Amino acid sequence: MKNKYIALLGNPNVGKTSLFNRLTKLNQKVGNYPGITVEKREGDLHANNKTYKIVDLPGTYTLFPNSIDERVVFDVLSDKNNKYYPELVVVVSEPSTLKRSIILYQQVRELGLPAIFVINMMDEIEIKGIEIDIPKLEQFLKTKVYLTNARTGDSISKLIKDFDAVPSAYYGSFTIPEKYTEALDEAKKLFPLETEYATWQYLAQEYISFLPGEKNKAIQAIRQKHGLDIQALQKDESIIRNDSIGHSLDSILVKKENRRLNSTSKLDKILLHPIFGYVIFFGILFLIFQAIYAWSAPFMDFIDESFASLVGTFHEWLPEGPLSSLFIDGIIAGIGGIVIFLPQIIILFVFISLMEETGYMSRVVFIMDRWLRPFGLNGKSVIPLMSGNACAIPAVMAARNIENPKERLITMLVTPFMTCSARLPIYIVIIGLVIPEETFLGFNLQGVVLFIMYILGIVGALFSALILSKIIKSFQKSYLIFELPTYKMPDWKNVLLNVWEKSSGFLFGAGKIILAISVILWVLGNFGPGEKFSNAEEFVRAENPTIAEEDLPNEVASYQLEHSYLGYIGMAIEPVVRPLGYDWKMGIGLISSFAAREVFVGTMAVVYSLGDEVDIEDDESRKSLFTRMQSEINRNTGEPAYNFASGVSLLLFYAFAMQCMATIAVVKKETGSWKWTLIQTAFMTGFAYLAAFIAYQFLK
Repeated sequence: MKNKYIALLGNPNVGKTSLFNRLTKLNQKVGNYPGITVEKREGDLHANNKTYKIVDLPGTYTLFPNSIDERVVFDVLSDKNNKYYPELVVVVSEPSTLKRSIILYQQVRELGLPAIFVINMMDEIEIKGIEIDIPKLEQFLKTKVYLTNARTGDSISKLIKDFDAVPSAYYGSFTIPEKYTEALDEAKKLFPLETEYATWQYLAQEYISFLPGEKNKAIQAIRQKHGLDIQALQKDESIIRNDSIGHSLDSILVKKENRRLNSTSKLDKILLHPIFGYVIFFGILFLIFQAIYAWSAPFMDFIDESFASLVGTFHEWLPEGPLSSLFIDGIIAGIGGIVIFLPQIIILFVFISLMEETGYMSRVVFIMDRWLRPFGLNGKSVIPLMSGNACAIPAVMAARNIENPKERLITMLVTPFMTCSARLPIYIVIIGLVIPEETFLGFNLQGVVLFIMYILGIVGALFSALILSKIIKSFQKSYLIFELPTYKMPDWKNVLLNVWEKSSGFLFGAGKIILAISVILWVLGNFGPGEKFSNAEEFVRAENPTIAEEDLPNEVASYQLEHSYLGYIGMAIEPVVRPLGYDWKMGIGLISSFAAREVFVGTMAVVYSLGDEVDIEDDESRKSLFTRMQSEINRNTGEPAYNFASGVSLLLFYAFAMQCMATIAVVKKETGSWKWTLIQTAFMTGFAYLAAFIAYQFLK
């Protein structure tokens, strides 16, 4: 028997996702709709001796789409050839926004779809001071109305039992204005659909994605012939429906004193205050940043130590050889490089989920939109941008919350400019080498330069967003249309599921790309052509007969790196990096740090015969690295490799260059496009190169 598709439809913040989780009992999967980067939730419900396919459609206020997410809703409900076309639509509402949900329900029924009506959060009916005459509402909607509480599971079983019931016949309440009759008649000849309203939807939308181009042109020709404007058509329908429903609801819905709204208003006076609102918001951001950077440290250290121990154990168990080394140092170490980001991702999305569940996220959007919109961004862009100061990987993923596709894309493309924590080890080393430890106006000069590096990240992000906003075309106008929901306690099940989906999506989606590049970098660094690589120890002893035995392993490692494929690549790119003030050794550092920015320090330690275990927080280890780097001479210039000019050049390069392969992998996964991923990488690298080139040529 064919599984019955049931679609959950509703406005944002009505508890639709909570109902979906309750129905599917975690028997669900998350992916993207075919050919589009809109998240799709689909799950199975085993009940009534059959299996139902439950599809959680994106939240929407109307069937007239203003975003890609809302376009998906219309396509699924209007195209009978769509894989997810439902046999039943469950319209989910909540007590305080009943009118908007009824409009959505009416539109669905008038398309010809069977639908039932659910009032979720039934426990809030009394709290919000609302009285609903359910029998009258059922008579008005011509369907059974279900009261549920998805948080506790109350009355869910009653809803499931009626999934096979056939809703009563429905006759549309929307009367199309007479001034549109002639144009509608022409459209009906072109599209003899099941209902007149379905044809009206075609006429009142700018573009129907599932229709052939000639059909869309034909509809456009009808509109042009009769001088119709789609905004006017949609506006007229909205006015007619609101007036009609408003009169009917007067005898169905009675609102008394709303205790919850009163509490919400009192909180909003503080959280939306023109001064205190920003202080509180930036205080929360500071807490999130500290949590991602500080709270995750013990977990990341544990993961790092665990994988280091695992690597050591495998080294003891397995015989030496290239296959063992590939498995241990390439694959196992590569997996460790993926898993170590999970604590930061989990902590970030716990905070974001809590902000969404409590209703505070809408307030963040409201207060920040006015400041970010001139740069082509959205109020919701503030979370990814600020989170980028900890790690760009979860920050890019956080951009999913932005509905407008253009603003979401720009946010993803510019977020990596923000100074992530992985850059910090590089900044500490380079600033310590080229900036004197003096005071300026009472402030530590090195600390001032570090602060400037963070400011440069913000400037780079906003400047790039401004440029991209002029280049990227938007097929949909951007409006900040949303509601400020009442504050409520978070649904912890939703929080945990959201965190699981985001973290597992990174682990299994971006992880495979990271692992592949890790293996490639390992191969390049651990193999090389000719005798100088394979017999490195003999060449080292021949060139330095008096070398101490304790120094031999480090010298051999450095010699092998120089004559590995990675080393030869460093030599090959030296003409490219020479104008920036770098030599081939620094070039190797640039290449290796593609795996992760902080790898630059370890690579330099190997290159300068110090081994790869350099702890930036350890004074002796750091001094040893500083001493050797300070004494290093650039063979191209005959000057110290790390002087003021080359140091500033290096700082600027790392400030603006694409952060790491993990970020590239996540951007590819989130945008669903190699085109934009490569454009982003090329733009950031080119911008970094230009800034470093100008700085070095000017300062040298």
